[in-house]
Amino acid sequence: VRVLDPSISVAIMELNDGNLQTLTEYLQKTLIPDPAVRRPAEKFLESVEGNQNYPILLLTVLEKSQDEVIRVCAAVTFKNYIKRNWRIVEDEPNKISDPDRTAIKANIVNLMLTSPEQIQKQLSDAISIIGREDFPQKWPDLLTEMVTRFQSGDFHIINGVLRTAHSLFKRYRHEFKSNELWSEIKLVLDTFAQPLTELFKATIDLCQTHATDVNALKVLFSSLTLISKLFYSLNFQDLPEFFEDNMETWMTNFHNLLTLDNKLLQTDDEEEAGLLELLKSQICDNAALYAQKYDEEFQPYLPRFVTAIWNLLVTTGQEVKYDLLVSNAIQFLASVCERPHYKHLFEDQNVLTSICEKVIVPNMEFRSADEEAFEGNAEEYIIRDLEGSDIDTRRRAACDLVRGLCKFFEGPVTGIFSGYVNSMLTEYAKNPGVNWKHKDAAIYLVTSLASKAQTQKHGITQANELVNLCEFFVNHILVDLKSPNVNEFPVLKADAIKYVMTFRSQLPKEQLLEAVPLLVAHLQTESIVQHTYAAHSLERLFTMRGANNATLITPAEMAPFTEQLLNNLFKALAIPGSSENEYIMKAIMRSFSLLQDAIVPYIPTLIGQLTHKLLLVSKNPSKPHFNHYLFESLCLSIRITCKANQDTVGSFEEALFPVFTEILQNDVQEFVPYVFQVMSLLLEIHTSSIPSSYMALFPHLLQPVLWERTGNIPPLVRLLQAYLEKGATTIASTAADKIPGLLGVFQKLIASKANDHQGFYLLNSIVEQMPPDSITQYRKQIFILLFQRLQSSKTTKFVKSFLVFINLYCVKYGAIALQEIFDGIQPKMFGMVVEKIIIPEVQKVSGQVEKKICAVGITKILTECPAMMDTEYTKLWTPLLQALIGLFELPEDDSIPDDEHFIDIEDTPGYQTAFSQLAFAGKKEHDPIGDAVNNPKILLAQSLHKLSTACPGRVPSMLSTSLPAEALQFLQGYLQAATVQLV
Repeated sequence: VRVLDPSISVAIMELNDGNLQTLTEYLQKTLIPDPAVRRPAEKFLESVEGNQNYPILLLTVLEKSQDEVIRVCAAVTFKNYIKRNWRIVEDEPNKISDPDRTAIKANIVNLMLTSPEQIQKQLSDAISIIGREDFPQKWPDLLTEMVTRFQSGDFHIINGVLRTAHSLFKRYRHEFKSNELWSEIKLVLDTFAQPLTELFKATIDLCQTHATDVNALKVLFSSLTLISKLFYSLNFQDLPEFFEDNMETWMTNFHNLLTLDNKLLQTDDEEEAGLLELLKSQICDNAALYAQKYDEEFQPYLPRFVTAIWNLLVTTGQEVKYDLLVSNAIQFLASVCERPHYKHLFEDQNVLTSICEKVIVPNMEFRSADEEAFEGNAEEYIIRDLEGSDIDTRRRAACDLVRGLCKFFEGPVTGIFSGYVNSMLTEYAKNPGVNWKHKDAAIYLVTSLASKAQTQKHGITQANELVNLCEFFVNHILVDLKSPNVNEFPVLKADAIKYVMTFRSQLPKEQLLEAVPLLVAHLQTESIVQHTYAAHSLERLFTMRGANNATLITPAEMAPFTEQLLNNLFKALAIPGSSENEYIMKAIMRSFSLLQDAIVPYIPTLIGQLTHKLLLVSKNPSKPHFNHYLFESLCLSIRITCKANQDTVGSFEEALFPVFTEILQNDVQEFVPYVFQVMSLLLEIHTSSIPSSYMALFPHLLQPVLWERTGNIPPLVRLLQAYLEKGATTIASTAADKIPGLLGVFQKLIASKANDHQGFYLLNSIVEQMPPDSITQYRKQIFILLFQRLQSSKTTKFVKSFLVFINLYCVKYGAIALQEIFDGIQPKMFGMVVEKIIIPEVQKVSGQVEKKICAVGITKILTECPAMMDTEYTKLWTPLLQALIGLFELPEDDSIPDDEHFIDIEDTPGYQTAFSQLAFAGKKEHDPIGDAVNNPKILLAQSLHKLSTACPGRVPSMLSTSLPAEALQFLQGYLQAATVQLV
């Protein structure tokens, strides 16, 4: 049985051969490249994954299948299933049944340890995902089960345990300190540190025993590398007492391993790092960790590590396989040289010269491997070079070492390098065609010397005073940018472009303006790196701010290049290798944003190109950033054009709706939230009644399946709000049968602590926009649902939204209607709400519009509700007035009970596409009261005046007997400002 609501009942898949066979067939289909076969198979597996026994069936296929490929496929599918579903999200159905959870935890460790390596890795990841949620509380025996396997003596099993432990503990490297974390690490250390140390010593002894057996050594060295990684994770947060007591054992062995050179483990492969390199790299990391964090305790060992690592650097070749080792070794020196403790090791001019000559300069060279990446694997090169994920490249490490040395020795180091830079540039000038790499290294050296502090937003923010950046720009950078053949020396051109981007905050504006048309021309180059850097530089220049926060470069200054800029950016997307280049797309978005009205004449042509691109990428979305900027650019086109002429909205709908329809029909999950946002933007622009094309879609937006995905909720709510704003009367007259569906969505959202505020957004729009008689029959039920939620879980966030809603209801339908609906549910209910919710909680309401709604609503309750004047509710009148004056005059109460801090996070943790908000689809804040009330304080004064003329003497006497003096003083101020008095 398939039941729509998974919380009611779960279908059970029997563990039989038929089901195993079916599952195997579908897994096979997911491996077929043709999307017509692959997608339906993926959808089928997704549709049955909620069934009980599904994960057990997957593990059975993984264990029993004769086909190796199917076993690996089952392992990957299982890991992704765990990743999506293991976490239990509050208010959402548990996606994996308890019996399945228990069975998985009982079997997975053993299965992982006995599987071949490829499967072992997937299951090890799955264990760490489960461990992240369940360890230690819900899986207390995980560690002991793993540690006992160290005794097995079988290194395939031991490495499985080590690999799993590594993926479980590596989060200690970046978790924030907390008591919970400390107690978990303590538990791990108590169980794990001693056996790990014993295993470390035993493995080193085995390396001696099997010193001539290459196969045994390979397994043992991979164990040592994993052990060293675990050492790093367990020592990262603080120096554990156990490791401090055993530092001699660990450090002596680490030092010996660093200096060890086993001929059997040397590899012929120039690219791939061998086991020896991987182990030594990790040991360099471990030594750097101790040198940085525990320098006092590490002091006795430091000199010998400096010597060993220095020798390592001087003797290691330029091959790619040594990159990680060399960069970690340099990073070790960088972390040591900037600590005052160790300053004396580097003071001698000869030492500095030697470091510069033997370590820094050789590792800044542009090698043939870099050249191959530049030409053949541009994407990888750009990620490394631009985004700072070049953490483990030699160049980045050498750069960090220069920065580290400059901390205490800026003068001498700059002096030594200036000599190098000049001699490199002289070499280049002799024969540019052959010696261009000398200039590349010179530019790199200048950049690393000059850069002291850097931010993503501004580039270099603090520069070395001893380097003249503008002079270098004019003499060496502009020359390359101006060279008539843009495709010649692409590496130097990319360097020049990057220089402009890096030092944009240091170079004067006229030099930047001189560079703009040159950068626009470089968008046309054949080299992917070069035109990507050009796009990225322009995008960064366009975000710079000048006087009074306007953009530094103005649309007027861009006018001569606007057409060329737009043309070249769109042409660049057609260059092979850049069809989904996120830097170009971001530059298109930023250009639109900067140029504003200036793009209007080009939009009719450009919108076609953007729509065509959207159609292509929606077939197989693979670049999330590119797609995001594409939708942002669409929003900007719509906003800017429709601001100039509202009637153009129809032509955008004509262009976009066919593609949107296809995206929604094919359920392209990544794009659906974006489509809803763009549709909201379009619909909000309409001034007359709602177009029929939107009404045709309306019933589909209420389908429960769309609301299952958290990423859809914010944009869908906004879209429904736009429907209500523009088409409430149409809905009431032609789609009244859909109103229960609309309220069903509200009911689903209100039940969730994470999404209840979205439910209120929708409810407020229904109350504000729908013709009153169309929702009369549902009103009581709405209030009952809200009360049920208040009783079951009353959170601050819910109460704030509830207050805004009841006051909006009061503004819309009047105070008497509000009192009657409450008392109709249960006698005296209205008084309870005023006393227990409005009076004590209204101070918590936040937001200008929200406060205004509450102020006007409470004013109406005070002055337009007879029951407040002459029933048992009268005792609440003065406290309510005092609460309203408090709302006007006291600071907002933003305290949140301790157990609620997690609730306000809008996107609940889930592994599905989270909601990606489009900045340029932003919604204007809506004030339902509008100009009818400009100043709620004046409204209160006028309303009290009116009330007092209707029943003379009553109001002043209620005020004088029980309103505190301070509140009374404020009230007098309002009355004076409104020029009225009470009678």
